[in-house]
Amino acid sequence: MVERWFREITDKRIRRGSFESVPDLIHAIMGYLENHNQNPRVFIWSASVDTIMSKIAKCKEALDTLH
Repeated sequence: MVERWFREITDKRIRRGSFESVPDLIHAIMGYLENHNQNPRVFIWSASVDTIMSKIAKCKEALDTLH
């Protein structure tokens, strides 16, 4: 969940901006947080448990072939 949230803030705010200093970046992140918290949305999984588990199994198989 945390990774998804960081991906969202990165895609929607950090990559779109140009920051001349760390304080500028912090200001942009804080602005994003203020806006996001005014209009929070619940994250709803769209994939089934079976779909997620099969993808995990497939990844494990691929990793096992590397060793």
